[in-house]
Amino acid sequence: MEKWVVTAKRADFQEIGKKFGIDPVIARLIRNRDVTGDEEIREYLYGAVEELPSPWLLKDMEKAVDLLSEKIRQKKSIRIIGDYDIDGVTSTYILLTGLKRLGASVDTYIPDRVSDGYGIHEHLILKAEADGIDTIVTCDNGIAASSEIALAKSKGMTVLVTDHHEIPYRDTEGKREFFIPPADAVVNPKQPECLYPNKNICGAVVAWKLVWALYERFGIGKNEIMEFLEYAAIATVGDVMELQGENRIIVREGLKRLPHTKNYGLKALICANGLEGAKISAYHVGFILGPCINASGRLDTAARSLKLLQAEDEDTAARLAGDLTALNQSRKALTEKGREEAVRIVEETSIRQDKVLVVYLPDCHESLAGIIAGRIREKYHKPSFVLTKGEKTAKGSGRSIEAYSMFDGLVKCADLLEQFGGHPMAAGLSIREENIDAFRKRLNDTCPMSEEDLIPKIVIDVPMPVAYITRKLVEQISLLEPFGKGNTKPLFAQKGLRVLEMRIFGKNRNVAKMRLEDEKGFTIEAVYFGEAVEFQKFAAQKESISITYYPEINTYQGRETLQVVIKNYC
Repeated sequence: MEKWVVTAKRADFQEIGKKFGIDPVIARLIRNRDVTGDEEIREYLYGAVEELPSPWLLKDMEKAVDLLSEKIRQKKSIRIIGDYDIDGVTSTYILLTGLKRLGASVDTYIPDRVSDGYGIHEHLILKAEADGIDTIVTCDNGIAASSEIALAKSKGMTVLVTDHHEIPYRDTEGKREFFIPPADAVVNPKQPECLYPNKNICGAVVAWKLVWALYERFGIGKNEIMEFLEYAAIATVGDVMELQGENRIIVREGLKRLPHTKNYGLKALICANGLEGAKISAYHVGFILGPCINASGRLDTAARSLKLLQAEDEDTAARLAGDLTALNQSRKALTEKGREEAVRIVEETSIRQDKVLVVYLPDCHESLAGIIAGRIREKYHKPSFVLTKGEKTAKGSGRSIEAYSMFDGLVKCADLLEQFGGHPMAAGLSIREENIDAFRKRLNDTCPMSEEDLIPKIVIDVPMPVAYITRKLVEQISLLEPFGKGNTKPLFAQKGLRVLEMRIFGKNRNVAKMRLEDEKGFTIEAVYFGEAVEFQKFAAQKESISITYYPEINTYQGRETLQVVIKNYC
């Protein structure tokens, strides 16, 4: 069951259209994304990298730059401890490249997902001590590692945390107490006293801002600072940050640079996935290139993805890109197997009735838990955790829906968990096997969602007749790119359409091509991706159907035609 709702935000769309030279429909789409006022609209449409906030606005930035500048001057040994996902790998690459450029004595350690676990653990501190490391810099982790950082401090090490995850907290008597780790500097925009205007940057952007500030301190020009833009863009999309304000500028400008990247590894990865010469969109990063970078951290070691970004010749880059692309294919097959098992468990047990789904897949590779949780959330429109059997404890990942903060849910179960962290929409945890049932019960007992929250809402931007679609309108819609979280692809709707000349094709019979005709006889080409046979049966029983859709220009054998991509139907 779905609930179709039309966004009804008000503004003078004619006036906005006139002022900015855009169709009133485009003005309405912009308003629907909560962009209001001339300055915000201008930034949304034409914002440039010159407008990105200063790195010095981040709390502790001055402190971090002072410390690192001194460590670089003294040739002290610095170790970057990153993370094994796309954000962690790109953060590590940015910091490593930036610090080396400044002459630092620096190395890296990206934890292994299985043997090390997420973030900075005690054994990594002891290893750093044994290796004679003076300073640890974390990226995309560290904010929840108070005891580990205290250990490093007791060993005489300097510790700088760069992270973007939620600050651990405890609610007592109506007051919220935050726990900031005892590092020498903590650079994280989520800190309560941080003045940085964008609280939703990813770990790689935080790392970039640190390098940016260091480069300014060392007198290195803006051109070199901007060389990190494409990595920041990849991480912002890959870590599913909201594509608004600063993030939108970073991704839009970073994507423009990707097809002409000078990085051998990225160039090879683009080639290995058949995207050479293509206009690379946020979709390509999120669903093609990004998963290849993530695959090494899931099924092998994330050090391989870091090596790809560091490749210094075309042959090495091509070999590594081929390996990562092949690993990603294996990951897809294993994910599908895990998804099928998770669906079977939900369908055959009482879990189906829960508002928050907790599925235990002991034999599943722990690196796939988050992806499978995402698939389960999509299927049932419920927050979903998938847990797997680790060496000492069960480990898991969760993916949420807008109505439920996963991180807040985990805070209420803190006493049952060994470790946890994350965002409202995604989280990770480790838990003793014997606590899983109590965890599932607690999550559901404390869940604030109503039944209404669990009904998927299809949010329609504009009920627009297909006859209104023109090439010019479709071209103007591209001004709204990049699309993703917080800046979704526009969705239009029309009812009373007849389906003509439908045919089904595709290896899995999952594509339906047809023409649609409105009540006045206007026709347009249309395509539907999904359960095409089901769609065909439905359309055959109806005189007319209602659809939600997205318009595009279809290019086939050099011929361009307007068509609509059907997203939902009833």
